[in-house]
Amino acid sequence: MAIEKMALGKAINASLRKAMEDDAKVLVMGEDVGKLGGVFRITDGLEKDFGEDRVIDTPLAESGIVGTAIGLALRGYRPVVEIQFDGFVFPAYDQIVTQLAKMHARGLGTVKLPVVIRIPYGGGIGAVEHHSESPESLFAHVAGLKCVSPANAADAYWMMQQAIASDDPVIFFEPKRRYWDKGDVDTAAIPGPLHTARTVREGTDLTLVAYGPMVKTCLEVAAAAAEEGKSLEVLDLRSVSPVDFDGIQASVEKTRRLVVVHEAPVFFGSGAEIAARITERCFYHLEAPVLRVGAFHAPYPPARVEEEYLPNLDRVLDAVDRALAY
Repeated sequence: MAIEKMALGKAINASLRKAMEDDAKVLVMGEDVGKLGGVFRITDGLEKDFGEDRVIDTPLAESGIVGTAIGLALRGYRPVVEIQFDGFVFPAYDQIVTQLAKMHARGLGTVKLPVVIRIPYGGGIGAVEHHSESPESLFAHVAGLKCVSPANAADAYWMMQQAIASDDPVIFFEPKRRYWDKGDVDTAAIPGPLHTARTVREGTDLTLVAYGPMVKTCLEVAAAAAEEGKSLEVLDLRSVSPVDFDGIQASVEKTRRLVVVHEAPVFFGSGAEIAARITERCFYHLEAPVLRVGAFHAPYPPARVEEEYLPNLDRVLDAVDRALAY
């Protein structure tokens, strides 16, 4: 075993480095990813070790960045694209949805596009407009894209390598408020499947499903509920598309109640699909409606009031109490 204590951001850096060492076709590209090492320093040191031909500082043009990555992938490369902040991805949305997601099907399976698009996402860091959004449901809705989000350093390390190794395009959502959270990373482990949910806390009374930044919040909720004698199970979804509905179903059949938590707005969010599918699958097991906790259906607010906008321990506990009251 080779266990190291790493911050989540450092684990992504180590994972990129390992992937680039193992495969000369892996490239890193984006705004300020080279000499600066990215605004969050996730690519720090990579240009020095791998050179400007493999760690490429691009112009400020997200559509051009993704379009170039598509061309590189068609020529056999495995580009890893950084979108500097979540709200900056929309100039590239056309390339991602119209080209990247559809070219494999358009080519009747003969074309592979192994492109990873890294997006630091979510709030909680006091950032300005367009720097704190959660657009995952917009991409999860699009057939042809895989969407994943790690919640801890170990998953960040292994999921990034699995995403790079995938022949399908992967949108890799990085919870920026968790970049500095440290955890043990076994760099010699054999990782589980990329799109499988993981139980991170066992419980019997209710299941909390979350992914990315909200997993830590749900663990805090479960710990607070335990002081009141409530046993909550916390399931880290890890993948937003595809979703491990079998894993969620197994947990809900045991606990008989479900609350889905995500930072993105509740309205038409990923929690809605989970709630609908689990209601269909577990109708005769559920003892309460599936409840959802997320942000409000409004533009992301100024940083001074973002804590009123984002789901927090109290709002999740309120949903837990409502579910347990049925």
